Amino acid sequence: MKIEFVQAAKTIILILLGTLLLSSGCQSDQKVPERYSFVIGLKPEKMAEYKKLHAETWPEILELIEQSNIRNYSIHLGEPEEGKFYLFAYFEYVGQDLDKDMEAMAEHEVMQKWWKLTDGCQIPCPTREEGEFWMQLEEVFYTN
Repeated sequence: MKIEFVQAAKTIILILLGTLLLSSGCQSDQKVPERYSFVIGLKPEKMAEYKKLHAETWPEILELIEQSNIRNYSIHLGEPEEGKFYLFAYFEYVGQDLDKDMEAMAEHEVMQKWWKLTDGCQIPCPTREEGEFWMQLEEVFYTN
């Protein structure tokens, strides 16, 4: 009798847990975001301009980022060597075709105007891959 009660209790707990997971949006068919990170140099004399641009990011740019299936996008500034400034960017991609979404964003007139302003502030890394402006970084560790 005791064993049957324990089995029944376990079954009820599993059913409740499954119901909770489904109702909270943790369905198995949801896409796990892909993580991307990049680095690029920043011209010291352009630091204030770059910060101002991002403090006042155009609403159209924010909308394009969202439409391109990019989430949790952030850019960080550091000075790993005295007088040498670098930007580190991170985002999560939740779409189905990164290349297609990036191409559509790059072709948008507003994004081209934005990049014209920001690109002049940046110094591409000499070791970046051909065709890259920001150098993509390899993920070597991740924990949830």
